[in-house]
Amino acid sequence: MSVVWPKSFCYHCKTPVKCHENIPILSYLFLGGKCRHCGAKIGMVSLLVEIISGAAALLIFSYHGISLAGLFLFIFFELLLMISCIDMAHKIIPNILSLPGILLFFGVSFLPWGIGWQDAFLGIMAGGGLLYLIALIYSKIRKTRGMGGGDLKLLAMVGAFTGWQGVMFTLFLSSFLGTLTGLGILLTNQNLNMKTSLPFGPFISFAAVVYLLFKEPLIYWYLH
Repeated sequence: MSVVWPKSFCYHCKTPVKCHENIPILSYLFLGGKCRHCGAKIGMVSLLVEIISGAAALLIFSYHGISLAGLFLFIFFELLLMISCIDMAHKIIPNILSLPGILLFFGVSFLPWGIGWQDAFLGIMAGGGLLYLIALIYSKIRKTRGMGGGDLKLLAMVGAFTGWQGVMFTLFLSSFLGTLTGLGILLTNQNLNMKTSLPFGPFISFAAVVYLLFKEPLIYWYLH
């Protein structure tokens, strides 16, 4: 489904949600977390997404004010948030989100406060091209897919916004966190095995946000 159309509706009774029933956070509280028409419960994910989005907007505004830099940073964060939720629910990363994101943030790199098109291009190549070759070699050797195409496009989008340094950090931290999470799940669930797949998009998104928030102290720590 498009992220724009159709308008919000109840997944149970298909009744369109009215404007006053769709105010972020407040409507969820006023409705008691239920559809006004059929009484079906509204998932907590909706409320959490609204809270996280609002907190991100407030944090970005406090640092950048009303500016293009803040706007594109917020768009980047919201794309990561949407991709993470979709990947956790369906184990897919829609091209309609990642591919336009690559083009948008590559264009942003040309702006005066952008990272520069050279860094953005190298980031796209590192996130998409280089990792595609690694995934291809892995699939030839193991006869199975290790990383999905959606993950590669997401990393390319991260590279377009953060450069190749951001891709390397994001890949390292997301792989580390994904490994720890996978081992924890294996130890607590005997029905799973080493071939069980996990949605990798949320780990990539979290690592990219960590890089943006703590880039300077991380680089200083590494160099010293």
